[in-house]
Amino acid sequence: MKHSTRWLTTAGAVAAASALVLSGCSAASDADPTEDSATGDLTPVTLQLQWVAQAQFAGYYAAVDQGYYEEEGLDVTIEEGGADIVPQDVLASGDVDYAISWVPKVLGSIEQGANITDVAQIFERSATTQISFKDKNITSPADLAGKNVGSWGYGNEWELFAGMQQAGVQVGDISLVQQAFDMNAFLAGDIDAAQAMTYNEYAQVLETINPDTGELYQPEDLNVIDWNDEGTAMLQDAIWANTDKLADDEAYADQTVAFIKASIKGWIYASQNPEEAATIVADAGSALPAGHQLWMTNEVSKLIFPSTNGVGLIDEAAWANTVDIAMNTKNETGGTIITTDPPKTAYSNEYVQQALDELTAEGVDVKGADWAPIDVTLQEGGE
Repeated sequence: MKHSTRWLTTAGAVAAASALVLSGCSAASDADPTEDSATGDLTPVTLQLQWVAQAQFAGYYAAVDQGYYEEEGLDVTIEEGGADIVPQDVLASGDVDYAISWVPKVLGSIEQGANITDVAQIFERSATTQISFKDKNITSPADLAGKNVGSWGYGNEWELFAGMQQAGVQVGDISLVQQAFDMNAFLAGDIDAAQAMTYNEYAQVLETINPDTGELYQPEDLNVIDWNDEGTAMLQDAIWANTDKLADDEAYADQTVAFIKASIKGWIYASQNPEEAATIVADAGSALPAGHQLWMTNEVSKLIFPSTNGVGLIDEAAWANTVDIAMNTKNETGGTIITTDPPKTAYSNEYVQQALDELTAEGVDVKGADWAPIDVTLQEGGE
């Protein structure tokens, strides 16, 4: 394992660690990363995650471990997120160079003044689902009417609301339950249909003993509403950069291409080596059990590969659909994420396309057309 690139491993230590890591240097260096690499020096770069260390971010940790960032002349520090950290705000304030966040969450921040740009849409597909036990007979969004429906909130609810409203079900037609970031209320029967990411909470259920059988719950015990199938999926994990610096700072623009390129290589490595990638994330400080971590690595790769046009390239139709939902879907207060179209600078394919072109010229398969997931056998508690 290469140690020249630093990891911050606890969300609670982010602020203090940032001060130490960034002491004596700005969050975004003006140095040319190519020149630095040639002299043996690396340009310090800071990436803000939207949550704590877990395989949702396996590609970035793999790019650290495998030295891909170093190859591009970058010394990348990964800062974990947490419930009280808004990645796009950290980026907009100039405290980090890049951030990972969902598009709908950032669209609201942009309308409020955050001048940042989606420079690589890493997750092509949405991982958000609504799951229920078979005896609840919830097989479509229309069936949610009159049910206890769980949602985490914090900007995670919009695909659910869009799917419901498309089916003629308003927020007032359900009993909206504030869902904790676990599946305890669902397993206890307090929630009829719970929010679950394919790579996390869905697995938590399948890692739990069914008291009626004495065995683990199985996929056939559940009904799953997939917002990709319903047409209300929204773009999720993307790499965001500072809009002004992209326009005014050539070194930062070049650095952005290099960062995206190395990150894509990290994601390719994680998809092809899921066991190793899960171990890399665990070594970076993730508290998740090994089996759950492997499941997450495998499921996250399904959101990226195979890639339609190349990892990170932003699909205009998917972007437009996300914007449409953000402008027209209403929450429990009647509000929407945004009220006007976002500026053209809200996303750009310029930098990711350069990265993809360089990788293709180097013989890298940036679409992963032949990629296939592995079979992961879950154990009780995710072990």
